[in-house]
Amino acid sequence: MYETLEILRDGGVATAWMNRPEVHNAFNAQLIADLTAAFRALDADETVRAVVLAGRGKSFSAGADLNWMKAAGAASVEENLADARKLAGMLRVIAEMTKPTIARVHGAALGGGMGLASACDICVAGDKALFATSEVRFGIIPSAISPYVIRAIGERQAYRYFQTAERISAVRAVELGLAHELAEGDALDAKVAEIVGALLQGGPKSQAAAKDLIRAVANRPVGDEVVENTARRIAELRATPEAREGLDAFLSKRPAAWVPQA
Repeated sequence: MYETLEILRDGGVATAWMNRPEVHNAFNAQLIADLTAAFRALDADETVRAVVLAGRGKSFSAGADLNWMKAAGAASVEENLADARKLAGMLRVIAEMTKPTIARVHGAALGGGMGLASACDICVAGDKALFATSEVRFGIIPSAISPYVIRAIGERQAYRYFQTAERISAVRAVELGLAHELAEGDALDAKVAEIVGALLQGGPKSQAAAKDLIRAVANRPVGDEVVENTARRIAELRATPEAREGLDAFLSKRPAAWVPQA
């Protein structure tokens, strides 16, 4: 279905494998278009409960394809703006998925690759993973990825790494909040599977509502508007079929209807 992606399904879990290993899954126009289309389709698919983003070959994603960057350097401002909007739009599609998303990061996650890892809800890094906002070394800035990277590591750390372009180890990525988990050795897939298993225990609609709640509350002062907003959200959810099923399952000491059967 996609020129640069391979979509594999296992029950309600879809794994989107970036499949340009010969260039370390570097971005070009086709990969951006494929990621945008695939994540939109997976979000609309009611059989999909969670999405894992991964990379074939030695790297998760090494950022922008050099040939693509060279072409951009020769293009007009209007042409560059059109390309930049597509990249920014793709990252937004991933970040605003209603389904849980996990970045499975091994090897390099540089530039846009670090942006992908930050745009996903959860990031699991192998112990050899390396991250960087390397754009200033090419005379540009990490502009499209900045909302998601700053959300992940905070403004103060961004001042350092956006300017130095230093490589960030997997251990440091966890310290910064960029990666949630570090998987030693060959344990990367097992750690991803463990988190996916935890996600599948939750109600799909409540997980989507939880993501929307974070966006509504994060970085806002706790005033009357926020308090009223949060009260309304929980009141509206308590009366839904999913909430009634979750409570009944808990009281009956049985798995909820949305939990996959063993």
